[in-house]
Amino acid sequence: MADDELDAIRRQRMTELQAKHGDSSNDQQGQQEAKQRDSEMRNSILAQVLDQSARARLNNLALVKPDKAKAVENYLIQMARFGQLGGKITDTGLIEILEKVSQQTEKKTTVKFNRRKVMDSDDEDDD
Repeated sequence: MADDELDAIRRQRMTELQAKHGDSSNDQQGQQEAKQRDSEMRNSILAQVLDQSARARLNNLALVKPDKAKAVENYLIQMARFGQLGGKITDTGLIEILEKVSQQTEKKTTVKFNRRKVMDSDDEDDD
């Protein structure tokens, strides 16, 4: 009888684990679908906003610097949503926007030298 009870407990535990695993895969699938819908929406907005040559330039930029391309895409989508764009953006217009974004995200590096003075005396060098 102990074996029958043990088998029943094992089966119950197995069904619980399968139910949990099935729910997590559904969540992952839902997240993937949401990401796909988001990317499709972004692509459709960018297709409406950008000229073909500008779209090609943005795709080339995405291959080299994906973070900068994402920033430009977000900027263009925001402008499109608020109606700040007069028409399709050409290649030269996109270059201007890229320059604006580059200036905003430009990192300035500084170098600071810390010279340590540990047992460093010029008077003792005369020996």
